[in-house]
Amino acid sequence: MSTIDPAGASEELTPLPAAAPAAEESMGRTLRPYVWKFAAVVLFQVIGALAGLAPLLAVVELGRSLLAEGPVDRDHVRLVVIAGAIGLFVRLLFTAASSGIGHIVDGQVQLALRRQLAARLGRVPIGWFARRRTGELAKVVGEDVGAVHPFIAHTPGELVSAFVVPLASLVYLFTIDWRLTLITLVPVVLAVALVPLMMTPTRLREQEEFDTAMGRISNSVVEFVQGIAVVKAFGGSGRAHRKFLTAADDFVGTFRRWVRGMSRIAAGMQLALSPPFVLLVVLTGGATMITNGDLAPADLLPFLLLGLGLTAPVAALGHGFDEMQGAGRAVGRIRDVLEVRSLPEPAHPVAPQGHRVELRDVRFGYEADHEVLRGIDLVLEPGTVTAVVGPSGSGKSTLVQLLPRFFDPTHGSVVLGGVDLREIGSRELYRTVSFVFQDVQLLRASIADNIALAVPHAELEDVVRAARLANIHDRILELPRGYESVVGEDAGLSGGEAQRISIARALLADTPVLVLDEATAFADPHTEQAVRRALATLEGERTVLVIAHRLETIADADTVVMLEDGAIAERGRPAELLARNGRFAQFWRSHRSAVIDGAGAPDGVLQGDEPR
Repeated sequence: MSTIDPAGASEELTPLPAAAPAAEESMGRTLRPYVWKFAAVVLFQVIGALAGLAPLLAVVELGRSLLAEGPVDRDHVRLVVIAGAIGLFVRLLFTAASSGIGHIVDGQVQLALRRQLAARLGRVPIGWFARRRTGELAKVVGEDVGAVHPFIAHTPGELVSAFVVPLASLVYLFTIDWRLTLITLVPVVLAVALVPLMMTPTRLREQEEFDTAMGRISNSVVEFVQGIAVVKAFGGSGRAHRKFLTAADDFVGTFRRWVRGMSRIAAGMQLALSPPFVLLVVLTGGATMITNGDLAPADLLPFLLLGLGLTAPVAALGHGFDEMQGAGRAVGRIRDVLEVRSLPEPAHPVAPQGHRVELRDVRFGYEADHEVLRGIDLVLEPGTVTAVVGPSGSGKSTLVQLLPRFFDPTHGSVVLGGVDLREIGSRELYRTVSFVFQDVQLLRASIADNIALAVPHAELEDVVRAARLANIHDRILELPRGYESVVGEDAGLSGGEAQRISIARALLADTPVLVLDEATAFADPHTEQAVRRALATLEGERTVLVIAHRLETIADADTVVMLEDGAIAERGRPAELLARNGRFAQFWRSHRSAVIDGAGAPDGVLQGDEPR
């Protein structure tokens, strides 16, 4: 919770939150409930791996029995075969159990991670999303969580096999002949000696560049799909395609560099661990020892069989190592999102007394060295409409986003009903403040649910009433299932229609403070008049803050605030500002000329040189 001084100014807060120290603990809490299941995965894999040696040892023992002088002991042979079969069955049983438990744990961990990500993204400042690419977040929640799968479901078992099987095999082989055992280890030593070459700074940098290039492709695809309508409308499909092709070309170049760097190392490891090379080494060493009389021919058999068993787990370890690296990078990106600090909730929330809004010496910057808002002092009285105007980049959108607490100011305070927003609980805040922005986002849910988002238990007749006031009711009835039609499935809405759904949502919420970012920007004149009448019913004793892009909004405002370069240049009633012939008057005349030249002045709005 922020420390509030007597004047209402707060200590400086980072607008784009830094890492939360509890994130590591959060990851630990995610895995802690599954410790015993992980232990079961490892134990079952150990039993299965050791049991998997039984068939090989049975073949070795059969070879010795059949190659021994004298008659074959049939009972002994039968016992060896049964032992080998039992070992194979035990291996299948326990490795299947280990894999099954591992996959169950994997599903539970992925679900827990996605829930944590959803919870974290639900608590971070809404403005944080504007500073992030959609493709990056989609990759974290989708691909990166999925990349944890091999790390949990496969790698533990493979790592156990990679250590247990060679260790047990080496112990057995050393009891037969330590010299040939060392010779058998030559391929493994050669392969392991190549591993550090995969961890050089150059290789790691190439892997990071590979991941970055993949992220750029994801971003370009998402951006192209989301903006396809605008791209086609303005004939920019060639440029949009070129952006994707550029990202793809960059990826190809990066991939080639990565492959060139890794191919020789990977080829060397595969050659060293390949069965032909292992057999060549063992046969060469074994034949030499047999020729010299240092090894019995029958004793060569276990080295031929278990020698291959030494290399297979090491090869699996190499693949597991790659997967662990990939999973580690994915976990890092997941942790980066989980570490985003949410807007602090007050320990003891205070309810606002009324809905008078004050901005006291508010300063804000997305970056530490650049302020977007500079010393804003503003009072919004209940029952009034305050319009914020100004050129592009003057800070209008940033200013209105402070009121629903999409960000906290880096200096100063925003006060609602005598209480700093940071002292008001988020539930209470959003029961008091609602907003309609020009960039409307609808959920993939029914039309009724989208309208009733802020009032989930609203009666259908209340939803319909709000839709009628927003002049969208008739259009909804034209949809296949009316109010039950689902956005994105059987409810295709234009930008203006989606905006009216958002307005209906605000009408239904009926909050005492309303923030509007040109809520009728996409509406036709008839619809705009109907919607404006509906919004007029909201005003009453409500506090309304609106970004004004159109003259009609300025004409209806009680107070106009002119922003320039993040500071208030002028403020007052529209007619008073026109009479001053200052910055606002210039702004008014330039926009009035644009309206008249483009489509003519709206009836009943412009009277001479002054707003009505």
